[in-house]
Amino acid sequence: MIRKIPYHLGIILDGNRRWAKAKGLPSLEGHRQGLEKVKKIVGWCLDRGIKILTLFLFSTENWSRPKREINYLMWLAKVAINDDLEELNKKEIKVRVIGQKERLPRSLWSVIDKAENLTKNNQKMTLNFAMSYGGRTEITQAIKNIVRKKIPPEKINEEVVKENLWTSDVDLVIRTGKEQRISNFLIWQAAYSELYFCPKYWPDFTEKDLDQALLDYNQRQRRFGK
Repeated sequence: MIRKIPYHLGIILDGNRRWAKAKGLPSLEGHRQGLEKVKKIVGWCLDRGIKILTLFLFSTENWSRPKREINYLMWLAKVAINDDLEELNKKEIKVRVIGQKERLPRSLWSVIDKAENLTKNNQKMTLNFAMSYGGRTEITQAIKNIVRKKIPPEKINEEVVKENLWTSDVDLVIRTGKEQRISNFLIWQAAYSELYFCPKYWPDFTEKDLDQALLDYNQRQRRFGK
């Protein structure tokens, strides 16, 4: 029985291209199927009472991929936010995009602004889409914000840094796709996170797999060095 639910769950959605390759399909089809699973995971997490869900959709390193693939991923993101916005708002989900928004296509900016403004007061769950996101980039931006605010060095502590990050500490990080690393995802926030690696590719991830990860989380003792 699952008694302890992570307040903040982060998921590294890995394996879309390898899933497609294994099935003899174009890599873009893997991304399309991955998006369908994103729609499902939001509902599963909402049902389980998770308050913050951060999905790693597109990293700062992903800009090195072929332009055709990048364009398709950006189009998918635009369609997903647009098409599901009404439903997300109805379910009282706050939508946020974290990362280098300025690097995203201009066609996405208005969609993101609309989604964030429409849902900003929703409190049932916060859904963070990490796009053009990198943990090191986030920390670098936090440092720039602190310098810009002219905060004296002697007043800079961990709380000040946290206040300038894009999101809060994460309790559990799930990664699909066989790899066992966090790949620059929430590296400040994951300092004391529990890590769970699912060997399935992201499009094959199921509700049962989510529950298995949560059950594993329940069985761990989080001492935080105490």
